[in-house]
Amino acid sequence: MAALYFHIPFCKRICTYCDFYKVGAIELIPKVVEGMHKELEGRVNYLKERRIASIYFGGGTPSLLPPEQIERLIAHACELFDCSEVGEITLEANPDDLTEEFIEGLRHTSINRISLGVQSFDDRVLRFMNRRHTAAEAKESVARLRKAGYDNISIDIIFGVAGFGDYQLVDTLNEAVALDVEHISAYHLTVEERTRLGLMVRKGEYQPVSEERSEEDYRLVEDMLVAAGYEHYEVSNYAKAGCRAKHNSAYWQGVEYLGIGAGAHSFSGDNRTWCISTAKEYAEGDMRYESEELSSVDHLNEYVMTSLRTKEGIDLEYVKSRYNEGECLRILESAKGWIERGVLRNEYSRLYIPTREFMLSDAVIESLFA
Repeated sequence: MAALYFHIPFCKRICTYCDFYKVGAIELIPKVVEGMHKELEGRVNYLKERRIASIYFGGGTPSLLPPEQIERLIAHACELFDCSEVGEITLEANPDDLTEEFIEGLRHTSINRISLGVQSFDDRVLRFMNRRHTAAEAKESVARLRKAGYDNISIDIIFGVAGFGDYQLVDTLNEAVALDVEHISAYHLTVEERTRLGLMVRKGEYQPVSEERSEEDYRLVEDMLVAAGYEHYEVSNYAKAGCRAKHNSAYWQGVEYLGIGAGAHSFSGDNRTWCISTAKEYAEGDMRYESEELSSVDHLNEYVMTSLRTKEGIDLEYVKSRYNEGECLRILESAKGWIERGVLRNEYSRLYIPTREFMLSDAVIESLFA
């Protein structure tokens, strides 16, 4: 099974922290969407696996597309691939886009999961992030989705934001839990160089939180969400029983995926390709790509990286059979110090990071690379 991703790189407003490829020229949407249909046909043979398990509309702001355009892309994909077993079709959305009229149109599409970019339920934090919705609008959008019959809703929140008291995060988490959504993604605010936030740091207008505060916020998020019945199944992701994100889980499991759109990435097992065209170039039919071929070492390192981000961790028997026993022994030797500290555990042929220690996952992963 494989996954299909549509990248919609348009935003009415650019968030302070966002480093994804995006543009504000929403007048290009119709031509870019037509280009996506052409690219879908032109790259139909990229995947070895012809069966699609999940479809995801990410961005940018996919909810800027009219529902009819969204459904056309889904229908076209179903003509080119075997989509008979697709169980999840996700649309990322901004709360203020989810009017009753938009949701009514969306109900006539195949979208069955909504991922809402809420980020915070504190209007001061939302203004700092340059979000274009309010906390009230975020809650109203969830209520509208429920009324329309959507029963698989995810919301994003951001923690580790300097300049706001601890109560802000507690209030946001309480609001998130009260909404009773099926899935919550919680991300630490990251300062990327080519963002407004990066410029603010360079100008001394913003000071990132300390490592101690980061750890406190992380543990607060985990404690409150786990206590509310959510499974902490990946570094940044929490789900009710049976509601893990199927599409994102495919990435962590090394599943093939085809990315369509300006800035989209694709993976076919031994090859990774990404579109480097701007939205304007893409709209004009100029689709340029860069790619890399993955070696056996690359594969192993990616397996280590993605597996240790999940609660299941590394399957040592898989490493032994897929690579060799020497690699398995090398990983265990490198893991000794972490195991002694309780940051890694080796149980039932699985090497994993307890969820309470996920904040250290980057350091652990790097130390185990071949």
